[in-house]
Amino acid sequence: MTNPLLTPFKIPPFSKIDNSHYLPAFKNALKIAKSEIDKIVSNPSEPSFSNTIEALEFSGELLSNISSIFFNLNSAETNEEIQEIAQEVSPMLAEFGNDITLNDSLFKKVKTIYSNIDSLELNHEQRMLLQKHFKSFSRNGALLNAEDKEKLRSIDKQLSQKTLQYGQNLLADSNNYDLLLKDKNDLKGLPQNDIDAAESLAKSKNKEGYLITLDYPSYIPFMKYADNRELRKKLSLAFGARSFQDNANNNEALIKDIVSLRLERAKLLGYETHAQFTLEERMAKSSENVYSFLNDLSKKAKPAAKKEFETLENFAKKLDNIDALEKWDSSYYSEKLKQQLYNIDDEALKPYFKLQNVEKGVFTIANKLFGLRFEENTTADKYHKDITVYDVYDAEDKFVSLFYTDYHPREGKRAGAWMTSYKSQKIKEGNNERPQVSIVCNFTTPTESTPSLLTFNEVTTLFHEFGHALHGMLANTTYPSLSGTSVYWDFVELPSQIMENWCFQEEALQLFAHHYETGEVIPMEYIKKIRASASFQEGMATLRQLSFSLLDMAWHTTPPKENYNVKDFERKAFEDCQLFADVPSNCMSTSFAHIFQGGYSSGYYSYKWAEVLDADAFSYFEKEGIFNTEIATKFKTEILEKGGTEHPEILYKKFRGKEPSNTALLKRAGLL
Repeated sequence: MTNPLLTPFKIPPFSKIDNSHYLPAFKNALKIAKSEIDKIVSNPSEPSFSNTIEALEFSGELLSNISSIFFNLNSAETNEEIQEIAQEVSPMLAEFGNDITLNDSLFKKVKTIYSNIDSLELNHEQRMLLQKHFKSFSRNGALLNAEDKEKLRSIDKQLSQKTLQYGQNLLADSNNYDLLLKDKNDLKGLPQNDIDAAESLAKSKNKEGYLITLDYPSYIPFMKYADNRELRKKLSLAFGARSFQDNANNNEALIKDIVSLRLERAKLLGYETHAQFTLEERMAKSSENVYSFLNDLSKKAKPAAKKEFETLENFAKKLDNIDALEKWDSSYYSEKLKQQLYNIDDEALKPYFKLQNVEKGVFTIANKLFGLRFEENTTADKYHKDITVYDVYDAEDKFVSLFYTDYHPREGKRAGAWMTSYKSQKIKEGNNERPQVSIVCNFTTPTESTPSLLTFNEVTTLFHEFGHALHGMLANTTYPSLSGTSVYWDFVELPSQIMENWCFQEEALQLFAHHYETGEVIPMEYIKKIRASASFQEGMATLRQLSFSLLDMAWHTTPPKENYNVKDFERKAFEDCQLFADVPSNCMSTSFAHIFQGGYSSGYYSYKWAEVLDADAFSYFEKEGIFNTEIATKFKTEILEKGGTEHPEILYKKFRGKEPSNTALLKRAGLL
């Protein structure tokens, strides 16, 4: 039988792929990739940029294509069989990665070229590629002795399996819980749309009543609107206990193993901590700089946060005689206070944010800024019926990218929202091969009577992920490892976070915020309220983000040595930013997928770091006009197209003409 993954394809042939195809495809692709590496190593010619660095850069293309399909589906459309394959394949890929970086003969060639970098006639992109490959070897064990290289192989193999298992446990524990309510009175306070969604969800699972799950579109409205405090508590405790319970999905032991292995790996490579190793290749440069950044923001946010918390607590006491504000009260009373202060209700806004209209709006804004045009591709293969595929063209009608959207939650899909790609942009043999980009979200599902209506927070999420997508779509570099989002982690959030700013602008909202039934443009008074409420409880929100960043840094700078309790360690890391009373049965670390499954270990601070950049960058647009094409073109050519071809500080200065300042962020957050 023909394996579709081993038959040349331009776009992923999803409908032709069976799970049985993956393992043979990986084994075959690994064999080809290894032969490509062997060819570079055995080349008798003098090592050159072309026959070594470029050859290395363009090797393993088939393996990369298969990996992107498989691991993207493992996140968005997984099942037990795929997860079992992932556990088998991940160590094989880790081993292959080690085979490259620990290959003495290959490193000798790379080192020879790198030692002559100043005498070679390289452009800045080629120079960056050479530096990147040299660092890839030197930072991943090439300088180790034979015994330590074997230790590194073992560590990397274990890490690949344990981080994968962490994510699988979290997904399983999240899916294992649901709250079936028989009495409609238990849903009092919830908007009718959310009641209908809960009823639809129950029906889809052949249950009678109203089903609430831990998926965000189900969980968040319940926590925000349900009057029944005991049920809010029950749901909140379940959410906070994910992978922290006495069952097969508990992640505590995995956390200890992952943290220990990361530290062992860093020390093996000559670094004191995992954070030191990671931050060497970040804008922040060191853990000291990260802590300085976080502590400086904390000093500014903490007074505001405490004041906001006190206000919220007094409000809850006055309204419902709540003596002590708990975590399960926060969203509920914050929403009521927000309505009172600004006379604004998320439910009143939702009819103006039909998903299809918001998507059309972000496309229109991309057209105004960057000249992009989106046309639905009805023939492209999909991995699920909910997927929509678009062909993206520029102002000159040149093909830019293939763009996939996947918006709604389902059982085989992990929580959250993310951007990914199936193929990176690159220029090979004179041909500019365009990328294939995807955004995956978990937005409110349409019901039989109502389309998908987004909360304002979901609107900003769509714009955020679309910003990442733009970074991938508009990439225009020669080499795939420098293309699109292949930049420092504390720079990658700039394109995503800057896009959120358009959600607050009258000129932008009027393009897409139309009532789904009447077509009426969102009233000016609503726009004013959205802008006025933008900094509502910003102190509390900032402190919450900082607490996550500090927890991440604690795990990767000062992890305990042995015989410690994960919860106790977390509690200590949180204590300076704690507003709500601790809940003993809850643990953030066991569900902190960003740092234990994703790529944000020692990097969660990046969100706040990039906020400084995005606020400063958007202030440039505000000054010159939010649809100023001259500024937009500079952002496109100096940031979005360049990927990782130059240091982020250089790229930002080229765009902005100066160093970033945190003044715009503090002003926007109401903390100045």
